[in-house]
Amino acid sequence: MMRRLIVFVLVLAMAVSTVSARAMACPFCSATSQTLSEEITAMDAAVIAALDSIPKAPKGGDAGDEVVKAKFRIVNIVKGEKLLAKTPVVESVFFGEAKPGKRFFLTAVGPENLQWSTPLPLSEQGEKYILQLEGLPKSGPERLEFFQQYFEDKDDLLARDAYDEFAKAPYDVVKALKPKMKHDQLVAWVLDPNISTSRRRLYFTLLGVCGKPSDIAMLEGLIKSEDRKQRAGLDALIACYLLLKGPDGLPLIDELYLANTKAEYADTYAAIMALRFHGNDVNVIPKTRVVQSLRLMLNRPNLADLVIPDLARWEDWSSMDKLVKLFKDADEKTSWVKVPVVNFLRVCPLPEAKERIKELEKVDPESVRRANMFFPTPSAAPAPAKS
Repeated sequence: MMRRLIVFVLVLAMAVSTVSARAMACPFCSATSQTLSEEITAMDAAVIAALDSIPKAPKGGDAGDEVVKAKFRIVNIVKGEKLLAKTPVVESVFFGEAKPGKRFFLTAVGPENLQWSTPLPLSEQGEKYILQLEGLPKSGPERLEFFQQYFEDKDDLLARDAYDEFAKAPYDVVKALKPKMKHDQLVAWVLDPNISTSRRRLYFTLLGVCGKPSDIAMLEGLIKSEDRKQRAGLDALIACYLLLKGPDGLPLIDELYLANTKAEYADTYAAIMALRFHGNDVNVIPKTRVVQSLRLMLNRPNLADLVIPDLARWEDWSSMDKLVKLFKDADEKTSWVKVPVVNFLRVCPLPEAKERIKELEKVDPESVRRANMFFPTPSAAPAPAKS
């Protein structure tokens, strides 16, 4: 219970903020690592080098305290030309097996005494890829146009790096790529059961930008499917569907995932995440209609705490009576709804909200105390305009 409370406290903290929560990166993607471009930027030197020689293991298998390093002959200097002007060969710890001449990517820090990283093996395509990175625009859709060529590249290094570049790109920049997106290929990928869930999320995000009305039926089929593989990346799938269908698509989502008490937690949460995206970052569906759907969760007390922060953020003060009732009716299975309810009332600008807090404090003073402890100075919502 405490773990869940902490999770939802963090959600509530973000939701009641009056700062506009614009998506700074791909809304449904999570980068797996530092991109190659970021790594190069952070290093003092970076090279593509060919394995020259691997030292033989010491006799008896005891090398003492000395770390044995392999030698690599520099083929291309990616960064640090001045530091490496008179350095044809570099040394780095190497535990793998490779034939002399095999190409690797190495980076180093410490301009006074370069310390080289573990060598990263490169394919011929990987070498060409890295050499092109420095010539790309530092940002913008023109940069992303290069990386989308490598989404499903057979070289996993390139495919992963391309994904990470998109995962970290501002959503507005992703949208600006629309004229250059490969619609038919994206459709093929989201229908491919072998595509990973993380990549499906990215492809649904892109399809939401460049999709066509003719895609709606296909997306509805995936949403309704009982095959979990077809619904993988459901949050991005629903968001994509609603971008193309608009408000008319919400009844289906309401029926399957929000009003449906038998819907699995993961699916319901995915639907909520999709609606948050629409409420915060795009203007396809009016916020009032998004709130109408989220309000359905108040009929599911065990999950109502998932949406209370959103109702506060979007100033749905009409839910006050329902939330107070949820607090009073809460049992052991729904007790975590109490802190979010109190914080909803604390940011509500209506005069009766303070009275409701006093009322709830008589019912359960400990929950009110916890709300004050977690949020000593909650962000206040603007007072309603006078009519």
